[in-house]
Parts: sequence; structure tokens; C-alpha cells
Amino acid sequence: MTRRKILIGAVVGLVVIVGATVYYAFDPATTPFPRCPFLMLTGWQCPGCGSQRAIHALLHLDFASAWRYNALLVLSIPYLVLLVAAEWGGACRESRLYCALNREWLIWCYFALVIVWWVARNIF
Repeated sequence: MTRRKILIGAVVGLVVIVGATVYYAFDPATTPFPRCPFLMLTGWQCPGCGSQRAIHALLHLDFASAWRYNALLVLSIPYLVLLVAAEWGGACRESRLYCALNREWLIWCYFALVIVWWVARNIF
């Protein structure tokens, strides 16, 4: 592993720890966290709306509330963890895990899922 990759990993890790600490300590529903500009302009929820509150709920192990705030985020976390593991876990770009997670059809399916989630959450 290169020195640059280790440094980037350390910085990203530190940012994640600081962010998790902030989201654990402060509830985005009751404190002045940034609001979604798309929601403020249109009145419609974007695919990420509720993610801050969902992260806060997940850090407090309140899975039901996290699901209500943003189910797509909750469902996406295992995939995102696997992507990070494949990228940073010493796997080269030719590894089976990396290749399986980065298939073009899988990325397009995830993109379609995000669009369906975006539309469905504004209809129902």
C-alpha cells in the first residue's frame, strides 16, 4: 500500500469519526443543520432527504426511525461498506469483489433504484 493511499485513508477516517461524533451528539431535527436546497425550492424530497436524521438515528441504534427518515440510505449502507472494503481493503482492481461490485449493469440498477425512490417518496 502506498504512502499516499495510507494518508488519504487516515484523513477520510478522521473525517468520518468527526462527522459521526457530530451527528451522534446533535440531532439534525432540532439543531440548525443545513437543509435540503431541493426541498426548500420545490417542496419535493430528493433521494437524500432525511439522511442526516437517519444517520443520527442509526448512530443511536434506532433502526425504525432511520428507516422512516430515509430507507434508501439504510439499504445502501451495506453496499457502500463493501465498496469501501473492496477499494481500501488491499484488493486490487482485478479482485473478484471489486469487479463484482463495479459492474456497469449493477451501477445502472442502483441509479434506477435511486430514481424510483425519488419519484415514489414524493407520490406516497
